[in-house]
Amino acid sequence: MERPNPVQWTRYAFGGRLPDRYRDWVLYDTTSRHWLLRFALRVVVETLPWLVLGFLVLVLVTPVPVGLVLAALALALVTSLFFTVTSADELTEARLVKHGFRAGTGKRLRKEQRQQHG
Repeated sequence: MERPNPVQWTRYAFGGRLPDRYRDWVLYDTTSRHWLLRFALRVVVETLPWLVLGFLVLVLVTPVPVGLVLAALALALVTSLFFTVTSADELTEARLVKHGFRAGTGKRLRKEQRQQHG
């Protein structure tokens, strides 16, 4: 199975479509045993630039203490993870459809894997 390079993976993490030769990897990424952890990692990667920008703006432009800024940004990250992870099934299905799979493929395969492993 061919894996995307770091630039392609970053584009994929931000919602981009990979070339067709990576279809097997996309299916693995969205249905493997650790698919939800992989999903959460993509959310962190998507959120990180905004957190860095927020940190720089708040520290350089406001008198807010650094500790308070870090606490607020940590809360923002946790909130972002909560809201996206609760929709992970649907968001992952959309990613699979974007890569040419039929709607419901990921849910079906993950359900089959759960039944096989107990």
